Amino acid sequence: MNGAGGTSGGTGQFFLGLIMMCGGFYLLLNGIVVSSNFGLGTRLFGFGSGFGISGGMVLIPMMIGIGMVFYNSKNYLGWLIALCSFAALVFGVISSVSMSLRTMSAFDLICILVLAIGGLGLFLRSLKPARAAPPQAQ
Repeated sequence: MNGAGGTSGGTGQFFLGLIMMCGGFYLLLNGIVVSSNFGLGTRLFGFGSGFGISGGMVLIPMMIGIGMVFYNSKNYLGWLIALCSFAALVFGVISSVSMSLRTMSAFDLICILVLAIGGLGLFLRSLKPARAAPPQAQ
């Protein structure tokens, strides 16, 4: 019977590593605080020192493109304007997101990293074939 990943590696190491890895990465991702400064009047994209493009400036061409598509659904220019404006809006919202690690002690962070990276190491080691024991001299 083969072990984890069809190799002769250890199934116990596989599950222990998987549990450690999932727990460590869950705790790490749970410690990240995500915030956004997106809102009315905020700049999605900035050019130079004073000029910026806000969300409303991106919505205007999108509305024009959607209107062109509803008027004639085979209008490629309308599709292009609507899709490019939508992509710019999504990119602007995602780029305005900031992430930071919540306050925790060094012990907490070290435990989380040992669980995550140690579990990943055990998980990957279990997928590697185990070496056969050398023959015993008699």
